[in-house]
Amino acid sequence: MVPDRKLLSNIEFPLRPEIAAMPTKSIATFATSTTPKIAPKSAPIAILITGGTFDKTYNELNGELFFKKSHLQEMLTLGRSLLPVRAETLMMKDSLLMTDSDRALIAKACKTAKEKHIVITHGTDTMEETARYLAHALCTQEKKSAAKKVVAAATGKATDKASPRASDNGLNKTIILTGAMVPYKFGSSDGLFNLGSALAYAQLLPPGVYVAMNGRWFEWDNVRKNKKIGYFEELKKADKIT
Repeated sequence: MVPDRKLLSNIEFPLRPEIAAMPTKSIATFATSTTPKIAPKSAPIAILITGGTFDKTYNELNGELFFKKSHLQEMLTLGRSLLPVRAETLMMKDSLLMTDSDRALIAKACKTAKEKHIVITHGTDTMEETARYLAHALCTQEKKSAAKKVVAAATGKATDKASPRASDNGLNKTIILTGAMVPYKFGSSDGLFNLGSALAYAQLLPPGVYVAMNGRWFEWDNVRKNKKIGYFEELKKADKIT
C-alpha cells in the first residue's frame, strides 16, 4: 500500500532537543559544521588496460565476443568513483593469446608510470602468469627478503613467499591485476566489483604485485584460477612458486 502524500506532508518530524533549542541561524551553522567533509585527495592511480573478458562486447548477430573499446570510463562513472586516475590502453587482447612480448610491454608501462599505485585490467585465464612475469621483471632478487618483512608487517600474517616490491632502479609501486569472469556488458558481470576491489587494494597494500579477484587479494606467487569452479584461490603448499 502506497502512503497518501497529503498525510505524509502533515507529519511533523521533531528535532533533537539540543537542536530545537537553537535559534534558526544556529541550526543552519550546526548543519553546515556537521556535514561530512570530503576525504583528503587520494594519490593518483594508473589503470593499464590490456583487454580480457573485462572489456569484451557481445556481437548479437553471430554470438561472438569481440573487442571494440574499453568500458572502463563507464564503469568508473557507474561506480561513482572520485579517485584521480589515468587510464592507458596498452592492448585489447584475450589473455590466452598474450605473449611474453605483450607482458614485457606491460612491465615497461609499470616501470615508467609516474604513479605509485597501478591497476591492470587483464584476462583471467593467464592473469597469474602475467603477475609472476611482472614480479620477476620489476623486482631484483636481493629485495625479495625485504619485501617479505614489509608484507608481513602490513598484513599481520607470516608468509613463506612474500610479494616482492615492484622495485628496480628506485621504483616502489603497488601493482594489482584484476579482471572479470563475465563481460561487463552482460549486466551480471563481476567486473565492476573486481575493479572497485582492485582500486581499494592498490591504495592499501604495500608495494608488490598482486591479483585481486572475488573480493580477495593474492600475492603473485600464491594464486591460481580454479577453472573447475571459476574462482581464484591460493596455491597448495606443494604447488607454491619457488
